[in-house]
Amino acid sequence: MRTSLLSREVIPFYLSLAALGGAALALDAALHLANAVWIGRYLGIPGVLLILASSGYSMRKRKLIKSGKPANLLRWHERLAWAGSLLVLVHAGIHFNAILAWLAAWAMLINIASGLTGKYLLGRSRKRLEATRTRLRAQGLSAEALEEQTYWDSLTFDVVKAWRVVHLPITLAFGVLALAHIIAICLFWGWR
Repeated sequence: MRTSLLSREVIPFYLSLAALGGAALALDAALHLANAVWIGRYLGIPGVLLILASSGYSMRKRKLIKSGKPANLLRWHERLAWAGSLLVLVHAGIHFNAILAWLAAWAMLINIASGLTGKYLLGRSRKRLEATRTRLRAQGLSAEALEEQTYWDSLTFDVVKAWRVVHLPITLAFGVLALAHIIAICLFWGWR
């Protein structure tokens, strides 16, 4: 039975976002049950440090550093960014009076979504679309029939390719908003 690109790639993408949200809710609930909500206030610090540590892959990709294998750095990028984002989400909690913090959290979530788009959708969808085309060509389908059979998969792939346009500017926006939040906290903390 032929499965569509939607069920092979798009649904796992949304499930991975849901897993991050579920883990954040579970950790936050555990802190509430343990009467240790105050810990969440400080989880932003290690979260941001983990996110910063995950930038090694991007630096290697842009040839700013020369050490490390890109494939290994990509795996570390994904794991560190996920763990850091989890901690930042628990840190964010539900504080409706903190507009700057929420803007930073939303920018981070959009950044996560665009990064996962690259991971789950672009690489795999390209391979599977080509595998489907190869299989259909081997069955002797004409170019027109091949186009018709892969129309929706091709359309989905073309939409997904645009992810790079979003990921870098959103990363920058998240960085600026997070830095502004950190500066605001340092200015208005109440150090006494």
